[in-house]
Amino acid sequence: MLPKHLFYVTNDRLCAFDWRAGVLTPGPCFSADRDGMDAFARHLEGAADARAYLVADLVEEDFARCLLPHVRGSAGRSLVERRLSHAYRDTPLRHADIQDRDSEGRRDDHVLFSALTNPAMVQPWVAVMEQRQVPLAGLYSAAHLSAQLVRRMGIAQDHLLLIAEEGGGLRQSYFQGPYLKFSRLTVLAAHDDPVDASALETAKMRQFLTSTRLLERGETLHVVVLAPAERVAALERRCEDDPELAFHFIDIDSACARLKLAADQPSAEQLLLGLLGRDAPASQYPPGAAGRFYRIWRARLALNCASAAIALTGALWLLGSVWSGVRDGQEATRLLAEGAQLDARYRAIMATLPPTAARSANMKAAVRLDGLLAASAPAPAPLMALVSRSLERAPAIRLLALDWRVRQPAQAQPGMDAGALTPGAGDGAAEPIPASVAGLPGAPAQVLRIDGEVEFGPSDYRAIVDSVNQFARDMAANRGVAVHIVEAPVDVRQSVKLSGKTDSGDAASVKPRFAINVTWTP
Repeated sequence: MLPKHLFYVTNDRLCAFDWRAGVLTPGPCFSADRDGMDAFARHLEGAADARAYLVADLVEEDFARCLLPHVRGSAGRSLVERRLSHAYRDTPLRHADIQDRDSEGRRDDHVLFSALTNPAMVQPWVAVMEQRQVPLAGLYSAAHLSAQLVRRMGIAQDHLLLIAEEGGGLRQSYFQGPYLKFSRLTVLAAHDDPVDASALETAKMRQFLTSTRLLERGETLHVVVLAPAERVAALERRCEDDPELAFHFIDIDSACARLKLAADQPSAEQLLLGLLGRDAPASQYPPGAAGRFYRIWRARLALNCASAAIALTGALWLLGSVWSGVRDGQEATRLLAEGAQLDARYRAIMATLPPTAARSANMKAAVRLDGLLAASAPAPAPLMALVSRSLERAPAIRLLALDWRVRQPAQAQPGMDAGALTPGAGDGAAEPIPASVAGLPGAPAQVLRIDGEVEFGPSDYRAIVDSVNQFARDMAANRGVAVHIVEAPVDVRQSVKLSGKTDSGDAASVKPRFAINVTWTP
């Protein structure tokens, strides 16, 4: 948990507190004069590394309850801001708290307006913090923070009056359920007795709540008094219950234990500051220009976190790379050792074998050459399969002859004699076969001549021509196949003269023949 600087401002002084590791530690207090301001400025030297929160506990804080139409979005925010600025136009330190809604009618919103009507009590302290570039995260009201105290302690009632002696005096806050409705601060003189003041101020608040119809006659007002343990007995003797008034006394030590707050010398303001240090809500009053240093601090924190994440990722990647390198090195060492063992076994086995006429390198080359020939040597079977599939779709065509051959390159390539499969052995030796014909280094083109005839009627020339053309197109549709019609069954060229009779007896005995060259490049 990051440390925080907490400041508690009253009408006559400012007290500093430190929040570190969940423990609130009191610091020095500074008077509201020139000497106190100078001392506070010296205290803030080097305090720009942690967030600061300022809590105001002043007499000059006003509260007003208002009903507003239930409007959402930017229109609702503009409505609240207009009413708030109209109610407190002389101070920038104002706040609107939208609490609940009416249960009947238009169901308007219940809004509590509050403002520090004398901003001069706070602004000098804020100016010093701005001068020292302290990241001021929020400006809060002790009265509004007491609502958080009521919710955390679980002491909410339909009508609750919370009384606590704080740094500014005796704070009385009235709640309906968990919502704050009104609060006032009574400044105690040095000779005033807090016990008598608690009883007297309770009677005044009860009369005020009844006159403003916040508390109806016959309703019970529950009064919770936060006080030091040594003062509880005196309060119980001085404050008596009646049918419309019920007192509850909570000592500050037990309240700290209930809230699990650690403090050296617990007090009511330290309860509020402890809750603020543990879980700070959004700023209630605007901090003004001093808030820009908090935004800078937050951006710096985000950059530091991103840098730390990048550094951690890089470190993990580096560790992974080092581990992979070590593992790969171990695997390479194992493979080298295994390879040395296999070489030793190979040499041992070869030493036991009788000598051979051919060298092992030549045998290895022969095996590789045999594999290459098996993979790329030309063979008529694949091309014949293409012809068979096309003939299945041309039942009128009958084959007469097939002439398959391998196309040789137009010119002999340099070194062809060295690549020949059967080298010459002097005069009278067989002519060597070029390596390109045998499929080295790649499969050569194959040429197939197809001689056939068409079994159609003697006078159906269109069907005869279409049948041969369709067979040629089917063959050409295969990948790497080129088809050329050498002899057509019917010569339809314009330069040739048509002769003979279509219904002669000789025409029925002689079927139209054709010849096609198919070139296939695997």
